[in-house]
Amino acid sequence: MIADALGNPLSFTLTSAEQADITQAPARLPKAPGAQAVTADKGYDADALVAQIETAGADAIIPPRSNRKHLREYDRHRYKARHLIENLFARLKPFRRLATRYDKLAIQFAAFVTLASSCVWMA
Repeated sequence: MIADALGNPLSFTLTSAEQADITQAPARLPKAPGAQAVTADKGYDADALVAQIETAGADAIIPPRSNRKHLREYDRHRYKARHLIENLFARLKPFRRLATRYDKLAIQFAAFVTLASSCVWMA
């Protein structure tokens, strides 16, 4: 999920449960043109992704994993804004159909995520 600076949904991608989220990140970045910063958790700490973010002209605010040999610097103060994406998921959880995954087909589930995201925008 990509959210704007206010925590409103912009774009999302469905993946299978066993697939890591970072595999979709390079394809999602062009969906947020003009972004000044990309904030993500440690799961997105990869040199290739950080390089792609910086090439796009944005700041990568991603804390380094603890097993890195050379720890990267990141802005800890700006990283605190990551709670906005978590708040977005919290605003989507009351839609019980999403939380319990009633829809078995991906296209139906994606359609309801779009509908729920629209409701979040209108609230």
